[in-house]
Amino acid sequence: MKIGLLSDTHSFLDESIFKYFEPCDEIWHAGDIGNPQVADQLEAFRPFRAVYGNIDGQPIRRRYPLDLRFELEGVDVFITHIGGYPGKYDKRVREILLANPPKLFICGHSHILKVMPDKALGLLHINPGACGNEGWHKVKTILRFDLQAGRIENLEVVELGRRGG
Repeated sequence: MKIGLLSDTHSFLDESIFKYFEPCDEIWHAGDIGNPQVADQLEAFRPFRAVYGNIDGQPIRRRYPLDLRFELEGVDVFITHIGGYPGKYDKRVREILLANPPKLFICGHSHILKVMPDKALGLLHINPGACGNEGWHKVKTILRFDLQAGRIENLEVVELGRRGG
C-alpha cells in the first residue's frame, strides 16, 4: 500500500501534488487543511484520511477528527495535527503515546520536516513539513512511503519548490 502524506496546506494545493501522488493508494493529511475545496480535490483523487488542525474552521472540523487511529497493512497508525516529536511531545499526545504507542506516529503543525525513530516507544515519528504557502518554511514538502506486512518502507521526501512559488 503506497501512501502520500502531506500537511499544512493552509488553503493552497500545489497542482504538482497530483503527479507525485499518482502511484499512491491513499492520501493522508496531518491537518491545517484550510478550506474544504482542498479536501474535496484530494478526496476526489484518492481515498483520503485527514485530521483537522488549529487553523481549520468548523466546515473542516465537522468532516475530520482531531485524532485518527487505525491499522493498515499491519501497521498501527496514529495521526494528529499538534504532536511534537520524540523527547518533546505535546502533553496531550504524550499521554496517548505512553498509554498505547502506535508503530507510526504522524503530525504536522511545526512546518518542519522530520522523520525520526522514538526508540523508547518503539515507533517511527513523521512530520511531512508543510506544502502550503503560509508559514515560515522555505521549501514545500510532501512524503511518500509504503506499508507492507507491518513495515514502513521506501520513504521518499518530495520537494515541491519554494514557498510562494
